[in-house]
Parts: sequence; structure tokens; C-alpha cells
Amino acid sequence: MIPPHLSPEELKALVRTVPDFPHPGIQFRDITTLIGHPQGLAASVGHLALLAAAAGAQKIAGMEARGFIFGAAVAVQLGIGFVPVRKPGKLPIVTIGIDYALEYGTDRLEMDPEAVAPGEKVVIVDDLIATGGTALAAAELLRAAGAEVTDALFVIDLPDLGGAERLRKAGITVGTLMEFEGD
Repeated sequence: MIPPHLSPEELKALVRTVPDFPHPGIQFRDITTLIGHPQGLAASVGHLALLAAAAGAQKIAGMEARGFIFGAAVAVQLGIGFVPVRKPGKLPIVTIGIDYALEYGTDRLEMDPEAVAPGEKVVIVDDLIATGGTALAAAELLRAAGAEVTDALFVIDLPDLGGAERLRKAGITVGTLMEFEGD
């Protein structure tokens, strides 16, 4: 495993804040600047890989789309498989899926039911935890496929939106590299 060379605080400085996006009063945390910085991306993946290894990950799952960036890289660094949790209609096979509530409406996640073995320890990796709805749905879907899901890792936590706490109440240990207070 490649050890991270930048601290989480140094990584936080690489995240760009875009005011008033997508709505007035929102402070959007843009990881484009972090993933565009070679040492920043490598260090983020390194920190997440250390946390996933400590959690006993046998596979990493990531949600489309930015979870693919970090999740696949963590899986490669650990030498384990990656499970893509997709938006509907993206897989050419029979899938299993779950509908989940958004702030306004619903969404759906799907996956290959053969992507995990029964009892396999899968750690969820994504770029950001906000309300937690997508991560909770992914955990439920992975569990329906037979995976053991007890840990979820994120680059950024927005604690004011309560997602990490929702995951903890659902029995999932949450690890993050940084947090941003406020919207």
C-alpha cells in the first residue's frame, strides 16, 4: 500500500468551495481541484485505503459517479475487487435494485447480484456524505446481495446535513477524511 504523503488538513485545502451553487446560500464543496492534484488524489486514496484495510474490507463498493473514482482506486491499492453500484439501466444483465427517497422525489440504485459472495465484507467508499440517503440505500442493496456491510468511508462529511449520524444509527461505522460545517 502506498502511504499518504499529505494530511487530511492539507487535503481539505485542495477542495474548492463554490458559493451559491446549485442554489443561493449553498456552499458547494467541489472535489475537482482535489482529484486534479496528483498528490492530493494519491493521498486521499491512501488514507481511505488504510481505513478500509483496518475495517477488514474484502471488496470495495462505490456509487456512481464519484464513488467510482475513489472506490476503484482504493480497491486497486488494496488488491481487492470493486463493486459498482449503478444508476438504473446501466448494466446489461439482470440486476437487483432499490428505490430510495431524495429530498424531492425518489431515485434508484442497481447492481449485479453476483458481484459479492454471501458474507463477503464490503466497505462503501464515496466522495461525500450529505444526507446519507444514497449510502444507506447502497448498504441495503449490498446486504440484499449477501454482503456484510458495516463500514462506509467518505472523503468529505457535511455534518450539518446529518448523513453520517443516520448511517451510525443504522449500525454502519463512518470514516471521513475531512468535514465542512454549514451548507
